[in-house]
Amino acid sequence: MTPARRTLSAWHASYDPGAAKTILNNGRPCRVVFDDTFDRSVLRGGPLTGAYRLRQLHLHWGSSDLHGSEHVIDGVKYAAELHMVHWNPKHGNFAGALKQPDGVAVVGIFLKVGNTPKPEMKRILEEIENIKTKGKEAPFLHFDPSILFPKSRDYWTYHGSFTTPPCEECITWILLREPIEVSSDQMAKLRSLSKNDENEPPSPLVDNWRPPQPLKGRIVRASFK
Repeated sequence: MTPARRTLSAWHASYDPGAAKTILNNGRPCRVVFDDTFDRSVLRGGPLTGAYRLRQLHLHWGSSDLHGSEHVIDGVKYAAELHMVHWNPKHGNFAGALKQPDGVAVVGIFLKVGNTPKPEMKRILEEIENIKTKGKEAPFLHFDPSILFPKSRDYWTYHGSFTTPPCEECITWILLREPIEVSSDQMAKLRSLSKNDENEPPSPLVDNWRPPQPLKGRIVRASFK
């Protein structure tokens, strides 16, 4: 996509490490789940009105280091994309938020393969051995996901949908301009997960990303010039 240039205000995240609960392999993205029963870990500011509660984060990646991100910026694809999913509590619950245009906010972070991998990614990747097959879940406690943010808070934003069926049109996307780095070995560890359960032959969990879709009149705004 080619972003429109228009200045926006800064966004802020306040996350409680004690809200982290579990990590799981659901046969699609690898997911970390958080306690969202009250305003414990929230996202505010930027294009948002009010506080949005953090519910989960997950990753999308490709079968090689050359692709895997769900957004493409000026023709550039990244090895993976991390999504932090938040919902608007004014709608009562997550299911209710899915039905509202301002129901969900997702912070997207690109992962690129480089020589200085972000050490904070290690915590998630250490748990991969415990969730090798579909349906596996393991405790994942005392984790502050804000450590995964890049230094720059510059972002693009637009109103769009989930990238998995039924693709509800309820998301305010906050896509961070600066990627974080991972190593090729770390990407290989993600690709070592299986999309099948333990009673089936292993099948690599790869290419769990949706190709970019037409903008269809959506306006993409930038927080930077």
